[in-house]
This record gives sequence, C-alpha cells and structure tokens, in this order.
Amino acid sequence: MRPRFRIPSVVKPARLRLRGRRPPVPVWWPLPACAALGLTAGAAYGALAEPEYASTTYLIAVAEKDSEPAATLGFAQAYGRLATSTSTLAYAQGNAGVSTRQLGSRVQTETSPESPMIGITGTAGRPGDAADIANAVADALRLKANGQSENTGVKLVRFSQAVKAPEPVSPSLPLSIAVGTSAGALVGGLILLVRPRRTPAYESPVLPAPASEPATARATTPAPAPTPVTARATAPAPTKATTATTTARAKKPRKKQENQPS
Repeated sequence: MRPRFRIPSVVKPARLRLRGRRPPVPVWWPLPACAALGLTAGAAYGALAEPEYASTTYLIAVAEKDSEPAATLGFAQAYGRLATSTSTLAYAQGNAGVSTRQLGSRVQTETSPESPMIGITGTAGRPGDAADIANAVADALRLKANGQSENTGVKLVRFSQAVKAPEPVSPSLPLSIAVGTSAGALVGGLILLVRPRRTPAYESPVLPAPASEPATARATTPAPAPTPVTARATAPAPTKATTATTTARAKKPRKKQENQPS
C-alpha cells in the first residue's frame, strides 16, 4: 500500500478556496487582445475605405530676356504658395468640376529651393478626376502668373501634364492589416509596462522573521571555587596491649552484676 500523506492544516483553506474559482487570467493578456483588435481595425479600414488616386503636374519658372535667371527661384517659391490660394482655386473650379472648398482639401503643392519648379498634385476617388484637378489648378496658376510677366519678368511654362494614375495611393488591404496589427501590439506592450503588477489572492502570507535579541553583555555568575581537600588525621592502629585492656574493662561490670544477690 502507498503511504498516505496528510495535507497540513495551513494549506487546506487555500486549496478549498481555489476549488470554486476559475484558472487565473495570464498577466500578458493585453498584448494579444490589442494585437487582435488592431488586426480587425486594419482589415476593416482596408476593406471599407474608398481608394484614393493622385496625379501630379509640374510647372517651371522661366526668366525673360531682360530678367536675371536667379530671380526664378524666388518667384517659383512665391507661385507655389499662390497655387492653393482662394483666388486661384476659384478660377480653377470650373475646369475641375468641384467646389473651391473641395479643391482646397484635394490640392497639394511642392517646391524646391534648388530648382524653379512647382509640383501640383490633385487627389480624388477616381484617377481621371485627380488628373483633371491637378491640370485645372496648374492652368489657373499659369494664367495668373503670365498675366503679370511684364512686371515680374518671369513666366510659368508647363513642364509635364498630369495623367491618370494606374494604382491608388491609399493603403492596400495587406498593408492595412499589417499596420493595424503592429499598432495594436505596440499599445498592448505599453499597457503591460505601465500598469502595476498584481499579487495573486491565493499567495500564502509571509511570516515575519523572529526579532533577534539585542546583543547585550550578559552578567555571568562566577563558577564556585573548588573546595580544598584537607588531609584528615588518622588514628593510630590499636596495639595488642590496648585491646586486652579494653576487653578486661568491658567484662568487669558483668561480674559485679552476677555476684549481687537476687
């Protein structure tokens, strides 16, 4: 028979409490939960978001005969800022087919301090509309700049025309899923780092260590001194004469008692 081990009484209450409970949730649960949430959000955005197309046209500033070529850099920067102004967009809205407010959110410009070139990008839900927006704004800016060329000495010439974009610039479905999952995992990791650690309820309490007695100098009682061994006087051994005398003395009273009359 196998020996039976009895559970100590200290362990029994904790074991009985754990029988009615579910297994504890792991402390790293925010990481997979946030990653799954990010994956779902990325997939939903990639599947439901409307694709967006972009087309870009370029204008270049050219100096006239009596103007300095270095002046074209400054005018290119200035005309790049005027491309998104209200007056330019209002002139371009007829050819673009959208309102001025919509043009302001769908047009972007870029310039370079090293070259007198202006890039105008139009965005829309269809590739043809994006190209029309970019070309309409470029034509409006070119007409406005060339109307003042006699005073500025600089003209804007079309360098390239915007064409239909073959692919959308919005994130694709796989890219949206990857970005969403990565963002969710990052948020879950930050939650694990920030939140305080919790102690389990079934952890046995730690008993305090017994307080050590202060190291004080204890008074020690002196050990009793050993008693000196003294030499006892020993009586001399009796001789034969002394023994005979002692015996005679002991017999005399008995004789007197025998001679007395009864």
